[in-house]
Amino acid sequence: MSSKRPTIYDVAEAAGVSKSLVSLVLQGSPRVGDQSRQAVEAAIAQLGYRPSRAAANLAARRTKLVGVLIDDYTNLWFVDLVRGLHAALGPQGYRLSVVDVATADQAEDPVESFLSMRVDGMVVGMDPPRALTAQGLPPIVVAGTREVPDTGLAARFDAVANDDAAGARLVADHLVGLGHTRLGHLSVGSGAARIRRAAFEEYAPTLGARVIATSWDGPAIDEAGYSGALALLTENPDVTAIFAANDVMAVGALAAARELGRDVPGALSIVGYDDTSLAASRLIGLTTVNDRSFDVGVETGKLLADRMGGDAGEPVTVILPPTLTVRHTTLRASAEER
Repeated sequence: MSSKRPTIYDVAEAAGVSKSLVSLVLQGSPRVGDQSRQAVEAAIAQLGYRPSRAAANLAARRTKLVGVLIDDYTNLWFVDLVRGLHAALGPQGYRLSVVDVATADQAEDPVESFLSMRVDGMVVGMDPPRALTAQGLPPIVVAGTREVPDTGLAARFDAVANDDAAGARLVADHLVGLGHTRLGHLSVGSGAARIRRAAFEEYAPTLGARVIATSWDGPAIDEAGYSGALALLTENPDVTAIFAANDVMAVGALAAARELGRDVPGALSIVGYDDTSLAASRLIGLTTVNDRSFDVGVETGKLLADRMGGDAGEPVTVILPPTLTVRHTTLRASAEER
């Protein structure tokens, strides 16, 4: 028995028809008579023939491939984003190719790499690189709050994000509502973190709270939260609550609090941002802002699918309202702490 995979030519020979007619049957064309269709279908079943999706896409001048640019595989926010993209694009036959620019081979520009792969569209889950100013690009949707270079890019692309400022205000309302008035904030230099910090520092004082913020020069990782919280709590022991720029940093802050002997939530409340699986774990139970990252992925996928399908309307920006998920790392401040 031959192990060679049957081809469309084998099907045509077995059915006694032309290759072109087999192609019409595979396309579901109404121009094929019942007798010929049945002969082709019988030959396909007999030979176990599987059409080449790549060949079909190539014939249609499409690859059904979407490139996704991110900048930190360790950030769990991207897990939910990609899950949402799969949910929106997978049923339509699209496949995702994800590149983390922080670990990619810098010898080849990731945008150029996607273009050489002839992707039908791109999702940019990071600050858009200037390479996106080139001509002849496929449809692009920016996912999340990003710093867009001053090159007119913002006016060219669709974007989907959560309302970071509203999320920061939710945290302030929650903490001050629990009686915390001396608040710490751990931030980094990214666009989303800057917006959250600015909103928190502006809004919390209107509620009667004082904010002491630190900023890490680098990505929003565990070490940023740990080092930032360690310094903040050592220099400001009267701080009774900390808001971290994301869940990973909040976990770092939890480690710092434990090292300093600050019970969470008894002596220190901690809030994160993103509502990732890490925050939801029973071991951590982190109070955090749900920025609807899965929904950001779904909406991004829908917008991109429309653009890849030929929608040439004006670029749109979709902003999703966040919610607060209260778990076990926040508690009402004691009378002495207020």
